[in-house]
Amino acid sequence: MKLHFKKIGAGQPLLIIHGLFGSSDNWGTLGKKFAENHSVYLIDQRNHGHSNHDEIMNYEAMAEDLMDLINDQNIKDPILLGHSMGGKTAMAFTQKFPSVLTKLIVADIGVKGYPMHHEHIIEGLNSIDLNLVKSRGEATKILANHVKEFGIQQFLLKNLYWKEKGVLAWRMNIPVIVKNMSSILGEIPNVASQTTTLFLRGEKSNYILEADFDNISDVFPNSTFETIYNAGHWLHAENPNDFFSIVSEFIEN
Repeated sequence: MKLHFKKIGAGQPLLIIHGLFGSSDNWGTLGKKFAENHSVYLIDQRNHGHSNHDEIMNYEAMAEDLMDLINDQNIKDPILLGHSMGGKTAMAFTQKFPSVLTKLIVADIGVKGYPMHHEHIIEGLNSIDLNLVKSRGEATKILANHVKEFGIQQFLLKNLYWKEKGVLAWRMNIPVIVKNMSSILGEIPNVASQTTTLFLRGEKSNYILEADFDNISDVFPNSTFETIYNAGHWLHAENPNDFFSIVSEFIEN
């Protein structure tokens, strides 16, 4: 699949892939900062953003999508940064294509499988009947019955767009995402990768625990760990300055 992307800046390529229910737009501000020293590719994964929809939604396919983009754009010696689901795509990519990346950054996700914890989000999204809802305000009120955090409401509703006058639609493919949720939340295969890797975790997040370090290091033996303080799972949005500083130091060194 040919993925939608935006390219900004010049220098060594830095590819950035978003997490579940996200899009390349989530990385616009940080992308511009990284673009001061890099050719930054802000990428929409399949069934998200402006990329095409498809019934297949697994990490092997998403890794192959990324390789297709790298080949099509003739990208040499890229660095890859992935958040959450994007982090798992990134890990799967370097396992499948071990000689492509120079470095890997994985933001707030481990190699383990995760239990289902998005039920309230899915219920909220499915409760928004776009045949009846005619404004973003209406959609927000309905979603708020299920998702209490204002920031997460806004994050999810960024996926709404005006398909035509008076008609709202989702950019993300909600039915296929829901159908494949067990695959999305599943563990990364126990295939060792020698890629130099930075694992970032949010201080207030429970996605990467200290108890997970050994398991991660078994699969990614050339890995280091850093904590972004005053941040949860959306660490790049909650503390962008520290995120940028730590990632930049890892890249440059």
